[in-house]
Amino acid sequence: RPNQPGWGSLWSVMSQVPEVGDPAPPIDLPDESGTRHRLADRRGEWTVVYFYPEDDTPGCVTEACEFRDTFAAIRAEGAEVWGISPDDPGSHATFRAKYELPFTLLSDDGAAVTAAFGAWHERTKDGRTSMRTRRSTFLVGPDGRIAHAWPAVTPEGHAAEVRSVLAAAKARAAR
Repeated sequence: RPNQPGWGSLWSVMSQVPEVGDPAPPIDLPDESGTRHRLADRRGEWTVVYFYPEDDTPGCVTEACEFRDTFAAIRAEGAEVWGISPDDPGSHATFRAKYELPFTLLSDDGAAVTAAFGAWHERTKDGRTSMRTRRSTFLVGPDGRIAHAWPAVTPEGHAAEVRSVLAAAKARAAR
């Protein structure tokens, strides 16, 4: 556990990944223009929530561009896509413009929402230990519950899998 003030509360929730059927943790975060987006406002609709470590890094670019390329199909299924990282709104604006991302990017300064979804973890790289976002995705159903969870994601091919799972989940819900 990091020896820093304030980490205790994040540490206690960060390993608790919501499971299928669990209520989705609340989201109330700003986009690049400062507009707040609340998951509670999306009741009755499907939402793809994906967590990524950092704007404009190789894996994050791959994942974002794959969501961009499948966005029309995901929207046709009636869902929105929200990408969440700890980057500030200005970074998100630059990232969205550079890669022509048509979906919402939200800033989770302090990583409280990321931790609530179990996507905030300790990582050691090059002998240094730090806290970082674990690439993960959650499909939130119209009832506000987790319909599918991907707690550890490889960017390549992930958006297509999300779209496929969304279509199957919608078909099951329609029965």
